[in-house]
Amino acid sequence: MKLLSNKTALITGASRGIGLAMAKKFAENGANIAFTYMSSDEKAIALESELTLLGVKVKAYKSNAASYAAAVELIDNVVKEFGSIDVLINNAGITRDNLLLRMSEEQWDEVMENNLKSVFNLTKSACKTFLKQKSGSIINLTSIVGMKGQAGQTNYAASKAGIIGFTKSVADELGSRSIRCNAIAPGFISTDMTDALPVETKELYFKQIPMARFGSPEEVANVALFLASDLSTYVSGQVISVCGALNR
Repeated sequence: MKLLSNKTALITGASRGIGLAMAKKFAENGANIAFTYMSSDEKAIALESELTLLGVKVKAYKSNAASYAAAVELIDNVVKEFGSIDVLINNAGITRDNLLLRMSEEQWDEVMENNLKSVFNLTKSACKTFLKQKSGSIINLTSIVGMKGQAGQTNYAASKAGIIGFTKSVADELGSRSIRCNAIAPGFISTDMTDALPVETKELYFKQIPMARFGSPEEVANVALFLASDLSTYVSGQVISVCGALNR
């Protein structure tokens, strides 16, 4: 039996990278998929068609997770279309890297709104559905940078550290209703951005990582699958690093 049969998962920012890998992994395991995207209608339609071939229900929503009003509308639309939400994955996020002395207020605010406020927006909006069901798994994508910091990423690190505190607090608040909330902290993961790095730069990063390689989006998706499934029904309030032992 597939791990997510008869479950509905809402994944934000699923048109590429880790979000895309999670959408595919969940659909392969029987989940109906609602996913959001921000820019390319063509890519979203293509993904919708691809996942539908796996025999599950799929619908793409063009929605800005940084907007509270848009989040409320999204949750309402997904519940109307699918009947429930069993898994919420807060994956949408951006970077606006700069040294603190050069960082603008706009760069700070933009990252906070897209990375941290978006998690509040979607989680709060979905709470009514989860509480009514007395079940649900919330999975928030943080980062190893939120745990150890990173020069040139004070805004990103702060937003991802905030997600960790938010995750643990939500787990405490909602645990009595059998609603779980966990976070995944990826390290260096192979994406379009890392693929474009010069070989010399990659080798420098590899020296920092005990496993001496970048992780794959699929490896992050595997952890999300565990947290979304009934294999993890007593796991909540946790941060699971997927980082090749990059803990310093």
